[in-house]
Parts: sequence; C-alpha cells; structure tokens
Amino acid sequence: MKKLTFFFLTALACSCNNTQTTTKEAAKDSTSSTTASTPTSMNYPYTIEHPDNWEVGNTANTMTSLSALKAWEDGKLDESLKYFSDSVRLQFDGLDKKMSNDSLKVILTNARNMYKTIKVKMYDWESVISKDKSEEWVTLWYSQTWETPKGVKDSADIINDLQLKNGKITRLSEYTRKLH
Repeated sequence: MKKLTFFFLTALACSCNNTQTTTKEAAKDSTSSTTASTPTSMNYPYTIEHPDNWEVGNTANTMTSLSALKAWEDGKLDESLKYFSDSVRLQFDGLDKKMSNDSLKVILTNARNMYKTIKVKMYDWESVISKDKSEEWVTLWYSQTWETPKGVKDSADIINDLQLKNGKITRLSEYTRKLH
C-alpha cells in the first residue's frame, strides 16, 4: 500500500510541475502573439502619404462588385450596369476616362460583343475601407477565358480594383496579363 501511495504522490507531483511549465509556455505564447499583432512603426523603403491606411471593408461592397462582374460575364449588361453609379471613372490599358453610365453601357456592350463566350474563374477578393472612412475599395483577382465569334480562344489573369461610394461602383481599374 505504501508503494501505491508513493506512486500516486509522485504522479501528482509530476503533473503539478507539468501544469506549471504548460502555464509558463502558454503565457509565453500569449505574449508573443500579442507582440506580433501589436502595430509597430515600420521604416519602409518607400514612403506614401498614408501608409497602413486600410481596414477590412464591407462585404456588401464585395457582393456588389462580384454581382456586376457575374452579370457582365453572363451577358446581362443592364443588370451589370445597375451596380454602377451615374458617373464612373473607367481605367483600362489605353483608357482612362470619367463617363456617364450611358457611355459606360456603350463601352461594356461593345466589349462584351467581342466574345461568343466568357468564363471567369475567381481566385480571391478583398474589401477594404480607409481608416478615415473616406474611401472604400474591392479588389478581385481572377482568370478569364473566352472564345470570339470566329472561334478564337484565349485567356488572361485579371485584377479589378473597384471603388464604391454609397453602394455603387464609381471607379473600375482593370489590370490584365494575357496567358499563352
């Protein structure tokens, strides 16, 4: 019986010591994760007016941006245009122009008519808002494949930066890399 009692006391002592070590390790991990998430001033190699200016934005803006793209992909241009404001700044390769929604309709219709089919494969998106709440943006990363009416197939990786105000797209900047 004395041996059994000694065995239990030894096990109890070891487990108490182990708990203490675990608590210290947990405290150390807690401290290191707090330190890692605490914002620090960085000495970046380039300077900009408002570094680290963004926070996670509104998911409704993401839905608006994705819905506008999906409607355009499906050839439903009137539906796509309802997500844009009355005045839109459009920036593509070789085009940087502020225009009315009616002019945007002409450009998007002409662009969509160049394709027989379009397929978007979405990779990621992010909605952000400036810390002063003055700007809201959504960025979409995707690949697009298409076929022209003449049967020519091609594809590109695309990034869209969409600025939104009051739930409407006010600016669309598109960056494209053709895939071969």
